[in-house]
Amino acid sequence: MTVFEPGTFKPAPGRGRLGRMLLAHARVEASLTLRHGEQILLTLLIPLALLLGLSLLNILPAEDGLSRVDSVTPRILALAVMSSAFTGQAIALGFDRRYGVLKRLSATALPRWLLVAGRLVAALVVVALQALVLGIVAAFLGWSPSGLFGAVVFLFLGTLSFGALGVLLGGALRAEAVLALANIVWFVLLLAGGILLAPASLPSGVATVVELIPSGALAQGLHAATVDGTFAWGPALVLTLWAAAAAALASKTTRLT
Repeated sequence: MTVFEPGTFKPAPGRGRLGRMLLAHARVEASLTLRHGEQILLTLLIPLALLLGLSLLNILPAEDGLSRVDSVTPRILALAVMSSAFTGQAIALGFDRRYGVLKRLSATALPRWLLVAGRLVAALVVVALQALVLGIVAAFLGWSPSGLFGAVVFLFLGTLSFGALGVLLGGALRAEAVLALANIVWFVLLLAGGILLAPASLPSGVATVVELIPSGALAQGLHAATVDGTFAWGPALVLTLWAAAAAALASKTTRLT
């Protein structure tokens, strides 16, 4: 049998570099999200409307010594992360499984872990765009954050945590169940998960629980970074543990079909 040296034939078939495949997959996922009208409504228009409404109208009481926009903006950023990384991610994954997209992608050279990593990178891109748009609008409304580095770290941790939870939900249930449950969870966390109402304004027992779930931890961490100019290690640990646990469980329960 004749053995040919590598490079004898061009183009040379073979798997591309992992980094290149990751970027290509993430670019496709991000572009699909940004071109989807319902996703834009969920990830950007609703948070933007809430930012404007809660900042300009006397709907929720502002915290002592803070303007409404300074009090509201960290929580709206947390909502934006939850909307794109969890709700949008779970629904998209559920319907990709239903229509056989993941099954077909798994037959390519893309490793299974890269399918998940590409979605998380795409979620980070979408969150960065969300934060930029919401931050610019909030700045026009008078938002003056005390620090941004800690906020960037918490946006990253929040995206990983909610992204892993989105993959866990979207990879285990039927598409219709994912659609219903993801929207219910989004609504419940919006009202009672530390986003519309800060944990400090809730009863002590409820506040303790809220601080231990990703939405409350993310809202707290963003508040500490942008209002107090400090880095909240407790919420960061909560988000990290949720991300690790959800990712580990998702790796065992996610199905391609």
